[in-house]
Amino acid sequence: MSDSDQLRKFLFEHSPVRGYLVRLDVTWRAANEHHDYPPVVRDALGEAMAATALLAGTMKFDGRLTLQVQGEGPLHLLVTQCTDSLAMRGVARVRGEVQPGTLAEVTGDGRVTVTVESADQDTRYQGVVPLIGNGLADGLQEYFERSEQLPTRLWLAADGEHAAGLLLQKLPSGSSASAEDDPRVRAEAEELWNRVCLLAATLTPAELLGVGDEELLHRLFHEEDVRYFDPVPVSFRCACSRERTGSLLRALGRAEVEEIIAQDGEVTVTCEFCNRAWRFDSVDAGGLFAPAAHEGPRLLH
Repeated sequence: MSDSDQLRKFLFEHSPVRGYLVRLDVTWRAANEHHDYPPVVRDALGEAMAATALLAGTMKFDGRLTLQVQGEGPLHLLVTQCTDSLAMRGVARVRGEVQPGTLAEVTGDGRVTVTVESADQDTRYQGVVPLIGNGLADGLQEYFERSEQLPTRLWLAADGEHAAGLLLQKLPSGSSASAEDDPRVRAEAEELWNRVCLLAATLTPAELLGVGDEELLHRLFHEEDVRYFDPVPVSFRCACSRERTGSLLRALGRAEVEEIIAQDGEVTVTCEFCNRAWRFDSVDAGGLFAPAAHEGPRLLH
């Protein structure tokens, strides 16, 4: 099986330490192909998509996970989303010229928000942390420390063709095979955690993007007792549809929609994520505001 577009979980045996490795190739290019982002924005979005897949791997949810970076700088909004089936999409919003710099610099010392919503939207969890350090990995490590109380380390990389990420996480000792709560076990777990983090810290962006899963993990952890799980596929999929776009236009109101059609001949709504254009003429608009058409799915972007 190809290493591209998949999330792989692994565990360090007899220790409360787990890891995830994700690679996005076709998925990342599909999210990026309709946009002309400056390189610093493009790479930040690619890293965010890799990070979102890693976050989804660590959580149990039935619905959608959204990662958002927001600030007052030129890169004022970055949004990536992942469903429980690892279908992904992402978009960035820029104003003015973006100079090369760290993510904190180009977003204006923004904040990171992680939101998990159930498929029926009955339950919603949200955590917010400041964007600290040099990149998204530092901010998400802070998120896990504050919101999940789980020591976590991330390494992220992206370019125009690939995005990838590695996550290591130390779980409470009772959640692993080494559940004995005694000082010796805790000391051994802490020693292994420190060791594997040091090993992972030797990883370069070029290796993360260019070396296959098995070879990469073998290079890093060949002296450890590691159990690998079968990889899970990741894909690009946008949730936009004609029905959802129609719901947006109904919310806009009949008078405004008809005014736009009278002026331009049609209403065109372009999806921010996939850049697909949905067009509605006067006949379509009449159908939107017919009584039977008033109930429909709510547009989420």
